[in-house]
Amino acid sequence: MATLPHVEEDNYIKGVFSIEKTGKIGTGTTARRVKQQVYFFAEQVDEDTVVLQGLNPENVPSGAKAEITKDELLEDYLPEPSLYNEVMSKLREVQKAVARGEKRRKRGETFTAEFEFSKALQLDEQNVRANFGIGMCYMQRGEEDKAKEVFDRIIKLDAAFQDEHKHLFNEYGIELRKKKMFDEAVDYYQRALELTRDDENLFYNLSRAEFESGNYRQALEAANECLALAPNHPEGLKIKAYIEKKGLA
Repeated sequence: MATLPHVEEDNYIKGVFSIEKTGKIGTGTTARRVKQQVYFFAEQVDEDTVVLQGLNPENVPSGAKAEITKDELLEDYLPEPSLYNEVMSKLREVQKAVARGEKRRKRGETFTAEFEFSKALQLDEQNVRANFGIGMCYMQRGEEDKAKEVFDRIIKLDAAFQDEHKHLFNEYGIELRKKKMFDEAVDYYQRALELTRDDENLFYNLSRAEFESGNYRQALEAANECLALAPNHPEGLKIKAYIEKKGLA
């Protein structure tokens, strides 16, 4: 008799599942196909949708998320209930370390906060909140070289620019500008716009970063994109009017 996956009180599935995948290793005459079991943390979010996230080597859900149907999960994936408790324990460990780090950082205790964020990153190096948090610590202390290293990590994480992290995303972008890291701010907003181009505030923030970098033509272009989405955007109107009045572009 098959073991059932973990089921929450609302009858939604939440657990660890696996699927067998075939891949190729080697090249030429030494190439061969191998089968391996790939593990995912699955969480049902509505009647028909399940969100999958792969497990990293520490058995922590990490990296990009994907959506499949509940039927696809139950037909194609095998439940792995023996892993559930370990995964949930480590996931809580990461979440608690991040929460402690955020609390300490907001108090200005950046060294203690960095320690907590680092603990989370040891288990999940792609954790968005921990990466943002440790980057903010470095910027608050004026450690620009370390901040740039973290920036290079964050800008590669698609999840960093998703709606669920929008408040962190906005705070981080503002901090980049405050620390006069204008080139990084421009790269940051351009990266965000690769994932979504329907947010007028992203275009405004890009315009502001370009303006402060002295790139007035690009600043005007970004302001125009902002106003195409929101014609009455007050800050967008101001920066456009200023550039045109001064003949900067």
